[in-house]
Amino acid sequence: MEWFQTLQADFYLNFIQDDRWRYLWTGLGNTLKITFFAVIIGIVIGVVVSIVRSTYDKTYDEMQPGPGRYLLWIGDRICRLYLTVIRGTPVVVQLMIMYYIIFASSRNSLMVAVFAFGINSGAYVAEIFRSGIMSVDAGQFEAGRSLGFNYVETMRHIILPQAFKNVLPTLANEFIVLLKETSVAGYVTIRDLTMGGYIIRGVTYSSFMPLIAVALIYLTMVMFFTWLVGRLERRLRNSDH
Repeated sequence: MEWFQTLQADFYLNFIQDDRWRYLWTGLGNTLKITFFAVIIGIVIGVVVSIVRSTYDKTYDEMQPGPGRYLLWIGDRICRLYLTVIRGTPVVVQLMIMYYIIFASSRNSLMVAVFAFGINSGAYVAEIFRSGIMSVDAGQFEAGRSLGFNYVETMRHIILPQAFKNVLPTLANEFIVLLKETSVAGYVTIRDLTMGGYIIRGVTYSSFMPLIAVALIYLTMVMFFTWLVGRLERRLRNSDH
């Protein structure tokens, strides 16, 4: 029973004494805030970029020469550059560039992290949405035209709702990935969940208990959200019958 007493003492030292569990609780709250708002930003950016990219792929060759065609070409090139840069560089480097260079004068590190992770997520969400748009049968565009819709109206009322339904499970998985990626937020002094574990470790000089606690909390959240995604996928499959 000596090992149990040692474990009990370590638990008390790391979490109970001086209410050190509050570091993890505060960090968990910041982690969820960053993830939630970053997902919203990522969806907004991803939808816009995916519409530009898919519109270019579907209509550019058929468009008449003019300002609209030229603007679409420019928009597509900007979107391609954004996707290449964001997907080709580590998220922690993007986070530090945002914090130490772009928003160097800002004192709100939480906001900087939300923007950094949101912009990063937007690149992946864009490709998810673009694959969803491209998977919609071409006949749906013709159906929209036969109803008197122009391209924008067809995209808004017919294509995007179907594409969103197709990619919803993948989009939910992107949320789970983003949740784990926020563990690097401590690089810019944000007290997220991982940083909470580091703070406890720095005070108690005990590595095992704080890091295992952080890992178990992340594992619990990922398992919970994975369960939700599974239920969502089953409900979507049932709705198709």
